[in-house]
Amino acid sequence: MDWATLLRLPTTLLLVLAAVLALATLVQLVAVRQRLQGGRRLAASWRALLCLTCLALTLLLAGAGYALRGYRLLGEEAPVVEIDARILSPQRWDVTLNWPDGSTRQVQLAGDQWRIEAVVLKWKLPALLAGVPPLYRIDRLSGRYDDAAQEMNAPRTVIDFSENGRFDLLDLKKQYPRWLPEVDTVYGSGAFLPLVDQGHYTVSLMRTGALVARPDEATERRIGQPLGG
Repeated sequence: MDWATLLRLPTTLLLVLAAVLALATLVQLVAVRQRLQGGRRLAASWRALLCLTCLALTLLLAGAGYALRGYRLLGEEAPVVEIDARILSPQRWDVTLNWPDGSTRQVQLAGDQWRIEAVVLKWKLPALLAGVPPLYRIDRLSGRYDDAAQEMNAPRTVIDFSENGRFDLLDLKKQYPRWLPEVDTVYGSGAFLPLVDQGHYTVSLMRTGALVARPDEATERRIGQPLGG
């Protein structure tokens, strides 16, 4: 990854700015000490005020950067995950998720379909005009039954992708909405498709914030076949 791409990432940019302001805070702290030692109390007071301002901005940017962990930049259509399914028994599936960074995760789902959900963050007009893209974070994967009555009574499986106890931008927006005035809205988006044996699916997220799920050609043919065909 080149520097131009790296610096477009919100987390990296915010943490770099926080580091710069932290250095400025230290410089101002040294200046305050020098002026106090020289008996220049008024000048030291102004430097102390500037030091506190830099410190407050450092904490704000570092906190925002930390909260953005797990979110990714969203282009015109960003690849989210590839899903492979293998049947274990009727309405019981072994599912492998392959992420764009090369990592994988294997889970088991119950039902006739899989459903994936994401949390999407969109910015207000000034940020959009500046070209700042929306952000997203995968929230959960679950099994889904064709029959609504069975959905209410049959065993359900839900895989949570959030990290317990981790500070998150969504929590920050809920608790302190005035801290993030440029955030327009935070909402959920989901997509689901039928599960078939040896099925392969791709999931992407459009710039509008909509999740899109697509089967490959072989999987699409299996989905169209009657049961037992």
